[in-house]
Amino acid sequence: MIQRLSSIRYTYIRSHLYILFLTMITLLAFLLALYILFSPPWLTGVSIFVFLISYFIIAVVFSIYIGFKASGKLKTRIDYLSVLIAQLSRGNYTTKNYENGHDEVDRIGEELNELGKKMQGQVKSLQRLADEKAEYAKTAHKAATIEERQRLARDLHDAVSQQLFALTMMSQATIRLIERNPKKATMQMKEIATTALQAQTEMRALLLHLRPVRLSGDSLPVGIKQLVQELEQKSCIDFKMNIDNFTRLSETTEEHVFRIVQESLSNTLRHAEATEVLIEIKVHKNELFIHIADNGKGFDPTSQQKIASYGLKTMKERSEEIGGTFAIRSKDSEGTHIDIRIPLQVRKDEFND
Repeated sequence: MIQRLSSIRYTYIRSHLYILFLTMITLLAFLLALYILFSPPWLTGVSIFVFLISYFIIAVVFSIYIGFKASGKLKTRIDYLSVLIAQLSRGNYTTKNYENGHDEVDRIGEELNELGKKMQGQVKSLQRLADEKAEYAKTAHKAATIEERQRLARDLHDAVSQQLFALTMMSQATIRLIERNPKKATMQMKEIATTALQAQTEMRALLLHLRPVRLSGDSLPVGIKQLVQELEQKSCIDFKMNIDNFTRLSETTEEHVFRIVQESLSNTLRHAEATEVLIEIKVHKNELFIHIADNGKGFDPTSQQKIASYGLKTMKERSEEIGGTFAIRSKDSEGTHIDIRIPLQVRKDEFND
């Protein structure tokens, strides 16, 4: 009821009644002044009272009627604008105001028409951008797939293919030496076994890269533990893990961290000749700390060959892409240590120390 009395129609009626009240006060003051100063015989207290009561009754009726009629058209126009705004909010940007006038309501209608046109244009632009983004994503995915295939093909050619070719040549030479020089044939068989083991390790590292990028619904700690368990069954490396039991991070952060760990373990399998690997992942004060170390043969990180290494470059780029820092320490015969620090927005109840 209160909301209805606050509508435009009743606001018009109240304004007319307010004018009536002010007019009555003015007339009463004028008639009383005239009665006191001049006391005309035709002006008496009864006549003043009858006149004001009559004026009040007639004026109230006219105020209500005129206020009701005058506000009707304005209310209809404002209701139409309300419907127009509601249609725009629902995404129907083709709805327009067809009244052409020069007052404030018509100007609002014209501005809403312009707003509808602009929003309709923005929707078309967004749809076009979405289509372009989808095409770009397809193109980028295709390019990344081709690049990854080319890299795996280069790795297979540079490592496994050459090792298999060497195995073929050495095995053929060993066959010819078995009867003539058994001792030398035995030495070559040992080299064949060593080369075969290297080829097997290289192939495992390449297969590790073919593992799906996503964690298949598992959290990051679970995914890394499953990855290490698979490697323990296929290699002679002793893995030690110290990983906090935090819950899911953002999907992008999880994928990048998982791929960094994956790339690091792949490099260890292919190049380090390590027997022990330590993986530590800790959450402390809204930061994720990753430490990966092995006791392998190590290398010189400042060498041009290592600076241009695809694996190290990929890990560094992935770390920086999620706002982290990447540092590597290594020396010949002293193993390799990788330290990564990534800022996070994690609630206190999302992990258990």
